[in-house]
Amino acid sequence: MGGARGAGWVAAGLLLGAGACYCIYRLTRGRRRGGHGLGLRPSKSAGALEEGTPEGQLCGRSARPRGGPWESQWSKTSQPEDLTDGSYDDVLNAEQLQKLLYLLESTEDPIIIEKALITLGNNAAFSVNQAIIRQLGGIPIVGNKINHSNQSIKEKALNALNNLSVNVENQIKIKIYINQVCEDVFSGPLNSAVQLAGLRLLTNMTVTNDHQHMLHNYITDLFQVLLTGNGNTKVQVLKLLLNLSENPAMTEGLLHAQVDASFLSLYDSHVAKEILLRVLTLFQNINNCLKIEGHLAVQPTFTEGSLFFLLYGEECAQKIRALVHHDDADVKEKVVTIMLKI
Repeated sequence: MGGARGAGWVAAGLLLGAGACYCIYRLTRGRRRGGHGLGLRPSKSAGALEEGTPEGQLCGRSARPRGGPWESQWSKTSQPEDLTDGSYDDVLNAEQLQKLLYLLESTEDPIIIEKALITLGNNAAFSVNQAIIRQLGGIPIVGNKINHSNQSIKEKALNALNNLSVNVENQIKIKIYINQVCEDVFSGPLNSAVQLAGLRLLTNMTVTNDHQHMLHNYITDLFQVLLTGNGNTKVQVLKLLLNLSENPAMTEGLLHAQVDASFLSLYDSHVAKEILLRVLTLFQNINNCLKIEGHLAVQPTFTEGSLFFLLYGEECAQKIRALVHHDDADVKEKVVTIMLKI
């Protein structure tokens, strides 16, 4: 290192303390070894569809991340990015998390910011740390990074917020970022890492009904991304729409959404099972909500081109009936269940 840069590290060490200085040491050691000095944690992303279960799940009591339907994002790249050594036993304690948050807040080095966000996000996958990070004032520190011009930093900040959002109390603080996340998701590049990270966060934030109303003005945009995105994007949007579709208070907003007629092609037999099952469940959920006593007692006027006209038109009915002969048993079972209720 040059003299000026070395003096900078000394100053950083005096300010941040031994814990944060050790993080910097591991980071610089990884640089000198060409980026191979730090280990990775395994991906624990989840997303299995379960009927009657929201596409997300609020935190349990286990200290370790659990498999299941909630959306957790772990570091998963060929390049080392976590500032710890990647072991399950390397979960940071409260003091270390405080130093990491100070490091994240005080540095302007984009490489350190990104790696600190990944380390924080990985630690936020553990339920005990979700509360600690909130109590240390960490949510606004992470939330401010979603404004960063560096797209990779923005993505890592969204991933960290996503893991933190598994905790109900954390959602109260994270909800202030929902509008901005929506704007980024719908105005940014299609199928980008930032878009997917934003969709995952919105999915977790809509597991309960508490914050779903904040997406009311973005429903048509969600369907647009659904129809234009690739397979991964389609699945992620559908996970979010399924959360909304289970809430009777969101039914009218969903049915009013202006949706291109190509939406019905998602009910074709050749569509991937993970997409087909979800669009069938979307229809099922909406239909169930319409049947709730007293809901939409005075039927609103739905305009032509709305989701209502697509779902309750003859073309959709024909497509669903045809799926009774689908090769997959799960699809056939889902169709039979729907047809018994319409």
